[in-house]
Amino acid sequence: MKEFLRLYLDAYRGLSAPAWMLALVMLINRSGAMVIPFLGVYMINHLSFSLEDTGTVLSCFGVGAVAGSFAGGWLTDKVGHFKVQLFSLILTVPMFFLLPELNTVIKLAVGVFVLSLISETFRPANSVSIAYYSKPDNIIRSFSLNRMAMNLGFSIGPALGGFLAAISYTFLFYGNAVAAFFSAILFFLYFRNRKGVEKKVAEHTVENPEIPERSPYKDVLFMLFSILCSIFTICFFQLLSTLPLYYRSIYHMTEANIGVILAFSGVVVFLLEMLLVHIAEKRLSPRDIIVLGTLLCGFSFLILNLAHGMWVLYLAMFVLCLAEILAMPFMATITLQRSTVKTRGAYMGINALCVSAAHVFSPFLGTRVAALYGFPILWWGTAVVLLLTSVGFFFVMKKMKLNTIK
Repeated sequence: MKEFLRLYLDAYRGLSAPAWMLALVMLINRSGAMVIPFLGVYMINHLSFSLEDTGTVLSCFGVGAVAGSFAGGWLTDKVGHFKVQLFSLILTVPMFFLLPELNTVIKLAVGVFVLSLISETFRPANSVSIAYYSKPDNIIRSFSLNRMAMNLGFSIGPALGGFLAAISYTFLFYGNAVAAFFSAILFFLYFRNRKGVEKKVAEHTVENPEIPERSPYKDVLFMLFSILCSIFTICFFQLLSTLPLYYRSIYHMTEANIGVILAFSGVVVFLLEMLLVHIAEKRLSPRDIIVLGTLLCGFSFLILNLAHGMWVLYLAMFVLCLAEILAMPFMATITLQRSTVKTRGAYMGINALCVSAAHVFSPFLGTRVAALYGFPILWWGTAVVLLLTSVGFFFVMKKMKLNTIK
């Protein structure tokens, strides 16, 4: 027990104070993340949209996220990660107050597009900020800490959101606005004049002759890697689109119960991510970790077809959390390691673009497959796609020279 406790505490040692504060900002912001997991249920139950129209609106969120990722990466290299993050947080506040007033497919699609355009500029800037404020040998764990905070917030947000939705969906939007406002205030007060450790990171990247100064779009292996990351994320993000609809339509779960199972996922990631990442990075290669995470993601969806019952939903969610823990932090870190200080915003913008593209295709494809062929075919198809993706990761990463930052 003492050895386990020591290993658990070691996973948190050595992280910089700004890395912890970035995690706190993310925690507050994500604790208000009540809208997106319930947006599909809101449109079907409250606005009486069809399943296809719901998928279209959710895809508009993804289209805005793609544009926001491009803009965020470009702006980060031009004006800096502090300004991009601050204005992204501030400008999302009025958008959350506006969304409850939009009650047609076209109006809501436009509103969701603008919201995601603004909010997703935050992602590449935040990734660059993590690297800027982290010690070179702790970057992987700094990313994991940030994701852990995000998932703890994601466990709080949907749980609270499920109960608020039972009273009024309007409270979901207002709750998101309040959380964004407080995270913006905290971010501004702490980071407005703070210097990072970018010089130390630069010494380990720019002076390394194996890291050429190049555009990510000319880095063929990296672009292939990014496509595979996007496919993985498309499948994974059914967590935010088709899975809540599956819970509602097949298991007839209430919004509150959906919020509980989504909160469970956040708690699992919060408790296990830092520990598992700490163990995995010492014992496995990044390629093996990402391949294993991709296979587990496919298995999590396959479980839904193998049995029926609430325990199946929680088991599948637990396996999905393990997949997320293993795959996603290392995807971001490998992206960082392929970049230099001057191209970091562009590279992390591509990484954010992978996530943003998933917001387009995951709900669009998932809802249509479910509507035409049913949820079992969707889960079988997802498992097969992820199996092929894991094979792709194995061969592409075998050819990549991963630039280490140690």
